[in-house]
Amino acid sequence: MKRITIICMAVGATCADMFAQNTDTDSIKTLDLDQVVVTATRTPKTLKSVPVVTRLITEADIKKVDATNVQDLLVQELPGLEFTYSMNQQTSINLSGFGGNSVLFLVDGERLAGETLDNVDYSRLNLDNVGRIEIVKGAASTLYGSNAIGGVVNIISRSSSEPFTLNLNTRYGRHNEWRHGLNTSFCAGKWTNNISVQRTSVDRIKLSDNPESSIKNVYSNNTWNVKEKFVFAPIPALRLTGRAGFFFRERESSETSHDRYRDYSAGLKGAWNITDLSSVELSYSFDQYDKSDYNTVSHNDIRDYSNVQNITRMIFNQKIENHTLTIGGDYLRDYLMTYQFADGGERSQHNIDVFGQFDWQAAEHCSLLTGIRYDYFSEADANSVTGKVAAMYNTPHCSLRMNYAGGFRAPTLKEMYMEFDMASIFMIYGNDKLKPEKSNNFSVSVEHASNIKHLHHNFVATGYYNFVSNRITTAWNQELNGMKYINMSAIKVIGVDAAYTAKTDAGFGLKLSYAFVHEIIKKGEPETSNTRPHTATARIDYDKRWRNYGFNIALSGRYLSPVDVEEYNSTQDNSETTRVSYDGYSIWKLTLTQRIWKAISLSFAADNIFNYKPKVYYNNSPSTSGLVCQVGLSVDVDKLF
Repeated sequence: MKRITIICMAVGATCADMFAQNTDTDSIKTLDLDQVVVTATRTPKTLKSVPVVTRLITEADIKKVDATNVQDLLVQELPGLEFTYSMNQQTSINLSGFGGNSVLFLVDGERLAGETLDNVDYSRLNLDNVGRIEIVKGAASTLYGSNAIGGVVNIISRSSSEPFTLNLNTRYGRHNEWRHGLNTSFCAGKWTNNISVQRTSVDRIKLSDNPESSIKNVYSNNTWNVKEKFVFAPIPALRLTGRAGFFFRERESSETSHDRYRDYSAGLKGAWNITDLSSVELSYSFDQYDKSDYNTVSHNDIRDYSNVQNITRMIFNQKIENHTLTIGGDYLRDYLMTYQFADGGERSQHNIDVFGQFDWQAAEHCSLLTGIRYDYFSEADANSVTGKVAAMYNTPHCSLRMNYAGGFRAPTLKEMYMEFDMASIFMIYGNDKLKPEKSNNFSVSVEHASNIKHLHHNFVATGYYNFVSNRITTAWNQELNGMKYINMSAIKVIGVDAAYTAKTDAGFGLKLSYAFVHEIIKKGEPETSNTRPHTATARIDYDKRWRNYGFNIALSGRYLSPVDVEEYNSTQDNSETTRVSYDGYSIWKLTLTQRIWKAISLSFAADNIFNYKPKVYYNNSPSTSGLVCQVGLSVDVDKLF
């Protein structure tokens, strides 16, 4: 067991999957509590033993929801989360009061370059070849640095040890929406190779003719996403992992002008088990995200934005009896060229950090996790020290977790040096004197898992308090006669999350989740709250299998409560506001998946089955045109023979 554990520390998610497959099964595993997760601690732990509450979305969950990208999946699985539109139909996220610049998205533990209005391009995050998604809400800066004040979403690829696999899949839906995918893997001796290709397209969607609607159509989109990962193990103690990726998206914002987005990514990681008790990991990753404007008449394709990130990381793990010491460090070079700088200029900065964590198994039922991190950012000349303490007491059926975590977010190059003409209405100026955002997050959670004859169920509830100081936003500046980035007064975020999961041996499953969020923002500040106080998700499904046939039918839904928002009457005056109420809504989806000969999967989905349509379409309303039906086919070609 010690040998397996230390190998998992070295190679991360891939070996964590292997560990999960080799763990002895018991009745509680039906609820995925024995699944190994890595995001909350950077070292593999089972879901039931990790001292920080981690939400897990499994591969089976992904198939039941039948979503194309992470955005579609998360809104159906995670309460307290809302995706909305910002200017020019750019997607923004709100996770329990935190926006896109405070929620860190990772792919196999690596950051993503590029942003638009503080959010990464979520359409990059397709679900082909995804093994699971791990979500940690609350500050995680001690392990992941800047941008992890509000939480971390880690998308982890699946790996195959079969000699050969080949999956072909396609799906068609309303508005001429197509999704095609190819996934293949080869495993021979010391080499393993995985390739994933996905193509999606959807026509322009007409939403409304209502003159009060600020959004009347949703732009058409076409994407290509290609990813490759290879693993080479020259000796049992050494494992080399390489990856490469390409992403392309074209959006028809008008007949003569299309927005184009490209991403090039690559990485190399080496994991060496020095002894049975110690391991070291060294990695390098590259990510370049570009934007360009394509003129359909002149065929000119002009690049006006490029963000390039180069990251080098080293992590060392030492096992000391039942305890684990983890130390590491990162070097990040961040380069940005953008039309939002004066004369389309360019800037770069360097970030250096070191961190340490000690996972202490104090007694049979008690564990303690402590960590500390130091970061330095060159352009802002900013440094920060963050820490965390997580304690857990668990019995076979009950767990109590108590956590404190510090968070920080350094000002970005855009926030420091922006000089942008906002549609000839006003200018937006950066501020190179900005202070880093900082937060203190406290949480307490209780969990209960047990079996009643053939019923396996789990309940977890978490209460949290977040104190955020120096939040970075824009405010009117009289001297400049425009908007300028500033640090605002402290805000507080208070909330409760609760989730109940049940499964029976007969194949019935139930998931219920609820989130309550309350933001406290001082009146007169250049920011107000638009976070919905109550949200919930639900899913009930039934799974039945025979020798050559099986099916799963699932009904899932989400509810978002109404919200009252104070909207400023003028960008120049933070004292005069108007109270605006936005409607709540509920959307439900029915999916049916049939499995034939273990190789063919036929799917049918009806999204928004009650045909909900907002009276007025605005940024915070769902961009749905009503009922949408989809049919899909997936074939595991290797299993046919």
